[in-house]
Amino acid sequence: MNKYAIIDIGGKQLRVEQGRFHDARAFAPIHKRVACNTKISINRILLIRNGSSINIGYPWLDNAAVKGRILHSCFKKKMAIQRISSKKKTRRILGYRESMSRFIVDSICFGREKLDKP
Repeated sequence: MNKYAIIDIGGKQLRVEQGRFHDARAFAPIHKRVACNTKISINRILLIRNGSSINIGYPWLDNAAVKGRILHSCFKKKMAIQRISSKKKTRRILGYRESMSRFIVDSICFGREKLDKP
């Protein structure tokens, strides 16, 4: 828990840790074709914490990267959208599921050093 990074991915900010998997929107460069064990590198890093030292980027950190791999594509929970017309007395229920990609973080790098070593 002492080592983590906050990244900007898919229009949202995620707190990622090494060895854990996370869900994010489909990645832009590989949106059409997502295969298992595809290696990724994320450079939009807002913050890195390593023990007691905190590095904050403005807006992103230079020479920082989060490396990982895609496990598989998945879907979010289904949202039910209900439309009601009061005068006509009709109801219509629509559903929506956002496609996500599940990835695991292998290492967090800042500068030339990897932060996964104790």
